[in-house]
Amino acid sequence: MVRRTKIMAKYRITQIISKNGETSRQKANLRSLGIHRMHQTVEVEKNPVTTGMLEKVLHLVKVEEI
Repeated sequence: MVRRTKIMAKYRITQIISKNGETSRQKANLRSLGIHRMHQTVEVEKNPVTTGMLEKVLHLVKVEEI
């Protein structure tokens, strides 16, 4: 039996601007994405939930689609 795996697109996200002075919702979005400090890079799956979170913090992060 052959198991087929679906290849999911991913985002590579790096925080480039400090979260100081941002709203608590934007800070919560960064935490939900797995970003805890400056210049930290995480990879998350591309789906509508993560895309929505990224739109809210796009001015704080650098996003690459991989």
